[in-house]
Amino acid sequence: MKSITYGEISFDKVCEKIKEYTGDKAEYVISVGTDSQNVDGYTKMVSVIALVRKRKGGIFFYDIKKIKKIKNLRQKIFKETQFSIELASKVMEFINQNHIKASLEIHVDIGSQGDTKYLIKEIVGWVMGSGFKCCMKPDSYASTGVADKISKKGSKVC
Repeated sequence: MKSITYGEISFDKVCEKIKEYTGDKAEYVISVGTDSQNVDGYTKMVSVIALVRKRKGGIFFYDIKKIKKIKNLRQKIFKETQFSIELASKVMEFINQNHIKASLEIHVDIGSQGDTKYLIKEIVGWVMGSGFKCCMKPDSYASTGVADKISKKGSKVC
């Protein structure tokens, strides 16, 4: 994974930072989201873990994967959701083992407007069936804000 603050960082170190960051009595939300863009001959998948201290800012970590180009929007959204559920499951395991007081939610890049509105029941059902709160546009900042910006061609964050 990567961080603007910490550079290259392992998932274990990300977990240590989450534990360190949530050590006080403040209220925290951990959001996991993925967005993708087709770039040249592949699909660039960016998954984000955002840790937000309510009313006090936050920090995020991200991972970039290059996978075989996905042209179909439905398949792309399903692949993004799969990546988010897998990452959120690893984070949830860590926060449960370490008794961290933070809510965990998955942010998906779908909404009631546009072409993705037909996927809402399937995607939200899948995320909730996996045991997570699901946030969609306009509330899904981890996927539609942070991951989207990093996934764009020419992003300076990479």
